[in-house]
Amino acid sequence: MNDSVYVGNAGKDAALDRGWLLGHFKEHGDPRQSEAVEIKWGVHPPGDERGQWVRGEERTALLVLISGRFRVEFPDRKVLLQQQGDYVVWGRGVDHSWVAEEESVVLTVRWPSVPGYEEGSADGARL
Repeated sequence: MNDSVYVGNAGKDAALDRGWLLGHFKEHGDPRQSEAVEIKWGVHPPGDERGQWVRGEERTALLVLISGRFRVEFPDRKVLLQQQGDYVVWGRGVDHSWVAEEESVVLTVRWPSVPGYEEGSADGARL
């Protein structure tokens, strides 16, 4: 197998790294390692919600609903994703949080891939 090709399953691989499939946190030499972008396959049970708001976000993000009903909250509005393919994009500096209103699967893409973000950290910036 070519070292620059990786074949996997999002559901299985996501379980190994808190949902993250691609980003700076993968080992060097792994084709999924990237400083430019992060991709997450998020599987959320009903009622699952982010532990704390993300404040001072330094990345741009795209969140696409694969299945379920998923609400993304911003300081001045709430966005309900309820049909497969519904998505929301937000930029740097936009505080946010989220709630899975039903069992949901979402695909998140963030750029750039910035080291040091963890939910529960002082800045709380991990989706």
